[in-house]
Amino acid sequence: MEEKEIKTIDFISIAKKLWPYRRKYVKVMGATLVISYLVIVCIPRYYNSNVSLAPEATGASMAGSLGSLASSFGLGNTLGKLNSEDAIYSEIYPDVISSKNFLADLMSVEVKTQQDEKPISYYVYLRDKQKSAWWVWVKDKIINLFKTPSKDNYDGKTKLDIFNLSKVQSDIFGLAKSKIKCTVDKKTDIVSITVTDQNPLVSATIANATCQKLQEFIINYRTNKARIDYEYYKKLCENSKKEYENALQRYATNSDANRNAVLATYQAHIESLENEMQAKYNVYTAMNTQMQAAAAKLQEATPAFTVIESASIPIKPAGPKRMLISIAIMLLSFFALTGWLLMKEDKQHA
Repeated sequence: MEEKEIKTIDFISIAKKLWPYRRKYVKVMGATLVISYLVIVCIPRYYNSNVSLAPEATGASMAGSLGSLASSFGLGNTLGKLNSEDAIYSEIYPDVISSKNFLADLMSVEVKTQQDEKPISYYVYLRDKQKSAWWVWVKDKIINLFKTPSKDNYDGKTKLDIFNLSKVQSDIFGLAKSKIKCTVDKKTDIVSITVTDQNPLVSATIANATCQKLQEFIINYRTNKARIDYEYYKKLCENSKKEYENALQRYATNSDANRNAVLATYQAHIESLENEMQAKYNVYTAMNTQMQAAAAKLQEATPAFTVIESASIPIKPAGPKRMLISIAIMLLSFFALTGWLLMKEDKQHA
């Protein structure tokens, strides 16, 4: 059996071929370094702020060996969700956060940079305070030459009507959506929220606000039915209390006015008022009991949250990785120039 000949690369021979072009390498690599710096330095830095929380699980819990076995295969939460009547489970939290309804609540959050004296709404910050690379600025200027830029006077203090958003407002919503990311660990149900922004203080502020509003959304959803029941029984209790107090007042007034009366007609009237008062009292007691039970059910339905990692102001930027980008561009230009010179040498000696 014939052995295959293994081809090796003669780096010494290649270096000898390229040595006469050393000045060209210096010029090309120097120009590449300058151009890459001019490009990279125009890209704004950005910062990441992270929040992690663990919402309280709902639905029937699995017990015994079945629950342990399912959890070991990462199916514990899935089986729990099948047994749960809760339609808002952790895996759709990313969709909730990226929805326009949720983002509309964030637009009024007040943010402040280290340079600003007064806070402004997050909407105004995204619209007026964002930096961009010079080529983006040039592109926008060219586009504005051919069409009139849209004006937007919204200050972010009131909630936007998401049914009728303008072009500028829709773009702001898209920008906010790209800056806020939410992921869920399927095994542990831990929700991680990451907010990216050009300002470290703003990224931490919005991360904290997103965490709080997500908790409010979950609480409002899971307690909606119990809260409606509680308000219903509370109203009935208040009405029955007023009726009982009115009946009590009528009974007391008539009893005082006819204290010495011996006629059976007056006694029957007083007895009738007393029975009415007792009936109103029984209704009031029953409604108060129902209200207390509804309040207990509301408290039971309110989920608890464990914040694993709170938002903090990032110290170092998350990107862009200017050094890595510069090295990658330099290597790319080096190999491109090397390949072109080797092809040129081969053609000359062909």
